[in-house]
Amino acid sequence: MLLTRDMMHPYQNRASDFICDIAGNVAGGCALWLDMGLGKTVSTATAASDMLDDFSVGRVLIIAPKRVALTTWPLELRNWEHLMHLRFSVIAGSAKQRTAAILQRADIHIISRDNVQWLVRMVGRQWPWDMVIIDESSSFKSQSSNRWKAMKAVLRTITRVVELSATPAPQGLIDLWAQFYLLDKGERLGATESAFKKRWFMEDREKHLIVPRDFAEGEIHSLVSDITMHMSAEDYLDMPEKIINKIEVDIPRERMLQYQNFERDMILEMEELDLEVEAENAATLTGKLLQFSNGAMYVNEARDWEVLHDEKIEALKEIVESHNGYPILVAYNFKSDLARLQAAFPQAVVMDDDPDTQLRWNNGEIPILLTHPASSGHGLNLQKGSNVIVWFGLNWSLELYLQLNGRLYRQGQKQKTVVIHHIVARHTVDERVLAVVGKKEATQKELLEAVKMVA
Repeated sequence: MLLTRDMMHPYQNRASDFICDIAGNVAGGCALWLDMGLGKTVSTATAASDMLDDFSVGRVLIIAPKRVALTTWPLELRNWEHLMHLRFSVIAGSAKQRTAAILQRADIHIISRDNVQWLVRMVGRQWPWDMVIIDESSSFKSQSSNRWKAMKAVLRTITRVVELSATPAPQGLIDLWAQFYLLDKGERLGATESAFKKRWFMEDREKHLIVPRDFAEGEIHSLVSDITMHMSAEDYLDMPEKIINKIEVDIPRERMLQYQNFERDMILEMEELDLEVEAENAATLTGKLLQFSNGAMYVNEARDWEVLHDEKIEALKEIVESHNGYPILVAYNFKSDLARLQAAFPQAVVMDDDPDTQLRWNNGEIPILLTHPASSGHGLNLQKGSNVIVWFGLNWSLELYLQLNGRLYRQGQKQKTVVIHHIVARHTVDERVLAVVGKKEATQKELLEAVKMVA
């Protein structure tokens, strides 16, 4: 049965009206920061439909993560009665297939963000879309990325840009300039990123970081609030309680001494394994230390790995046992983690692109689902399968962290609580990752609160 427009929630209509009101301005664009589960897809599609119907825009391009572009948007356009009249074409497949999809007569074209550079190169000055919707706009947060440069090249031919995100500032305020430039061509946050940084940031020379000045947060919030709407799931949905749990493990003493020496000297010598590993720089060292904390480390360029300890594996076994066979979603970081998890838990299934895997999970047929956060972060509904997440390997990305947690912590969750376990190796880089992600989340929450609209 098709869904009808009168079935949309009031907050979804408000979001749609906001897009029409703000993006309807010839000047430009708006940002819709809606928590996961609030239905930003149908709200935005409804606004696009209204603007197409009243001839405010002629053709619409939707840019989204691959899975979302291929499944979520087409499904939403087919599910709602008031959107059924829209002709849409998905630009995907081989170069020949993508070209054919561009030429197909349609009101809306949908493309994966990975193909944006190709699209701009292909279409060039004949760019036909006067409205562009960027789903998960934080993937355009870097002005040095090819996709951002491609969008900037055709920006003058686009009259309306709508950006959608649940995590607009995963690394902090520094992420905002590139996204807002695509909305207003530098009107609010400056014509260049260097000017943006000079005005609101300073260098912390001890930590080798760019940090916001004391007044930056308030000023930036104020400047972007007129074209930005945020809605929090807690304000509109019956959300489950979120329980955060840290499970600490101790690396064996001998291994811990090796870890500390490696952290200090950037060289790891293990006579019992007849190996020596050298970290070329600080970034490489941090990655190696994360691997060490998880229990296995790559030891050469061929990415061969050696097992160093099983403390996290044993902790996960205890978690699995304590949940008495109840399904658990496990996040891993490295392929070495995945191999060890598969060996330790032969009943586990790896998340893939097969829709049947998602269906089996939601039907309770998979006891342990192993996933990399980047593979399950966007466009998946996994909340019917479980309410338990275990972070076996921690990740620096706030966006991936929140997006994966949001697969279970969302409307439609059958349980009253969602439990998020973090397995943390004590006195290791794990503790720093958890602290940094927590700080990033706090900064983003302050930004979202500043532009929140509550009915």
